[in-house]
Amino acid sequence: MTNAHKPKKPWFKRKWLWILVIFISYVYVTNSSYFAREASGSPFLLAHRGMSQTFHMEDLTDETCTAERIYPPEHPYLENTIPSMRAAFDAGADVVELDVQPTKDGQFAIFHDWTLGCRTNGEGVTRDYSLAELQKLDIGYNYTADGGKTFPFRGKGVGMMPSLSDVLQTFPDRSLLIHIKSNDPSEGEQLARYLAALPQERLETLTVYGGDKPVEALHSKLPEMRVMSKATLKSCLIPYIAIGWSGYVPQACAQTQLHIPDQIAPWLWGWPNRFMERMDHQQTRVVLVAGSGDFSRGFDSPEDLASVPQGFSGLIWTNRIDRIGPVIHSK
Repeated sequence: MTNAHKPKKPWFKRKWLWILVIFISYVYVTNSSYFAREASGSPFLLAHRGMSQTFHMEDLTDETCTAERIYPPEHPYLENTIPSMRAAFDAGADVVELDVQPTKDGQFAIFHDWTLGCRTNGEGVTRDYSLAELQKLDIGYNYTADGGKTFPFRGKGVGMMPSLSDVLQTFPDRSLLIHIKSNDPSEGEQLARYLAALPQERLETLTVYGGDKPVEALHSKLPEMRVMSKATLKSCLIPYIAIGWSGYVPQACAQTQLHIPDQIAPWLWGWPNRFMERMDHQQTRVVLVAGSGDFSRGFDSPEDLASVPQGFSGLIWTNRIDRIGPVIHSK
């Protein structure tokens, strides 16, 4: 009998097909949220820059002065100030994000920009001034919602730029996300020296993120510190996407923080419940950000929350804690 006339095996007797079915079943069971612990509760809230003035993001670039494009103010708070952080916690924030800038006298000022001209009545860069000199500036000087016709915060921000020490003393047991705004490794080393003086229980409430070089420099000095950068994010997620179907979690995903855009999250193996369960076992914090993750877009309206998975147990990033906090905590 020739091969042409040899009867074909029924489909259920084809070994390769059964291997494929078993493999697909394994991947499904291993990664299905149906087989993870049941999600419950509400997400935690991360307030970007505390309670802050928000702005439109059309044509936004890294060089855009956002103080010149704010929306008409709905509250009196300016980002990166003690009153702003206190208001954010009062509104329901579990973590407040803040920006640090090094000063000429070896301290850290809490301020978004490395230059002063956009927001303040000063000029130059923060690192050319002492902390005392920076704290004499009016940090609300150049905020405008109408193209420079009026400046609603001018004269109201004098002396309101805090130091990192001010923040840690004011909120001794609160969780903070510290943002290094540069890619200068010396800033990471300087911050590591500062944080190394804190007790371990305080370090556990802090996370540092920012440029690859300063974060790497800090983490080499403080390996127990939870950190995040583009490099740490890639070192976790790229191998996870490659082999996470097996249930294996790369070592790079342990004791870190992941900022995951909600447009990308559904492509992660086991998203949401199984993925969150795996990261919890690794003591890794997951922060869900809106859209593709560009320019700190957050979940800033009640309608935005529709894309947050039911029972999501991580943090969600918001620029409007005043709007989102009451919604989440009323559930």
